[in-house]
Amino acid sequence: MTGLVKFARPVIIQIGRHGKERIVVDVTDAASILMRDFGTQTIKRRAAMDVCLKVLRGEAHSTAARGAFVTAAREANILRGD
Repeated sequence: MTGLVKFARPVIIQIGRHGKERIVVDVTDAASILMRDFGTQTIKRRAAMDVCLKVLRGEAHSTAARGAFVTAAREANILRGD
């Protein structure tokens, strides 16, 4: 699948105590954040990454990736708005 796969609703996160809030609107951005900005590897982070990759390959829907990303962000305590 080419191009951006948008979420139905954005997810708001904040990385670091003094970081700016970020609005995540698509699967590509979510996958990038999961790879770059999450400190520790957890089962929920790994699951979110796997679902994002499936969406980008056209094997899953963006709803599943959004849900997994929200779960991982909540676990990492960076979720600010769902």
